[in-house]
This record gives sequence, structure tokens and C-alpha cells, in this order.
Amino acid sequence: MEIKLNNDKEVVETIKEGLKKNGGYCPCRMERTNDTKCMCKEFREQIKDPDFEGYCHCMLYYKSN
Repeated sequence: MEIKLNNDKEVVETIKEGLKKNGGYCPCRMERTNDTKCMCKEFREQIKDPDFEGYCHCMLYYKSN
């Protein structure tokens, strides 16, 4: 298993700017809770799934098997 940043540098830069403005909370979500703090709960759960391969909700991270 490997988790890496999106290969698209523009996407990474945009999401990182959004995270900075939102205090580390996912810029793609309206609510600000522990579940939406980057790395969000949704992606942490997906990481635990050995069959999951793909991007997190905001497309910042990619998990490959």
C-alpha cells in the first residue's frame, strides 16, 4: 500500500491553499469537524480497506495497493 499526493501539481496547490485558509479542514466540505480535518475520516476508513484504491474526497491523496 502506498499513499501519495495527486500527480497534478495544480490540484495539490489549490487544495493545500484551501486547507491553509480553512485551518486544516477539507475545503471541499461545508462542516468543520474532526471528521473533516485533513486527512479526513472518510479517507482514513478507505485506507483501512485493503481493496480500496483511489483518491480521497478532495483529490489531494491517492491510495494504491
